[in-house]
Amino acid sequence: MIARLAWREVRRAWTSGGVLLPVAFFLLVAILFPFAVGPDAKLLARIGGGVVWAAALLAALMPVERLVAPDMEAGVLDQLAVRGVPDATVALAKIVGHWLGFGPPILLAALLAAALFGIDAAALGRVMLGLLIGTPALAALAVATSALVAGLRGAGALAGLVMLPLAVPLLIFGAGAIEGGAGSFKLLGAVSLLLLAGAPFVAGAAMRFGRE
Repeated sequence: MIARLAWREVRRAWTSGGVLLPVAFFLLVAILFPFAVGPDAKLLARIGGGVVWAAALLAALMPVERLVAPDMEAGVLDQLAVRGVPDATVALAKIVGHWLGFGPPILLAALLAAALFGIDAAALGRVMLGLLIGTPALAALAVATSALVAGLRGAGALAGLVMLPLAVPLLIFGAGAIEGGAGSFKLLGAVSLLLLAGAPFVAGAAMRFGRE
């Protein structure tokens, strides 16, 4: 059941533009940033990893409104509940499917952004490893946030207010891991695991509350 629901999320992301929009936003932030900072190549290379992380965090906000609300409005969540599928299981499937549609494209886009900032190979490896560890947690936060704000007026603005503060530890440890070594990666992994473990239950409870 989890695999089928996750695959449904992947198909919906690729067919509804849910993949292209976050990637386009990510690249737009990466392209615009050098215009604000200036053409100093050494400065861009030094701050590039942090900019990539910030762009990934902002891009993770883009699909939040479409992750849960459409299924809630169409009665899909009601049908799954009637069939006895636990809400946390549905949320877990959504997290897996959302990451498959969000994480790998962002990783590929990060390669392009790294080239734009002139990030060297060693730093690029640390950026990519950090994103590989952190993007599943960003996907989990996006699904949990989507469930919490589904059906509320101004859900898009509320999503930013809910998700961004919770994602700050990921941004700190992800950007810090670029120069911080193994300890920072361990902290990033711990935060990512914590969010991945809690998000399905938070999202499931929010979806159950939304049906009542």
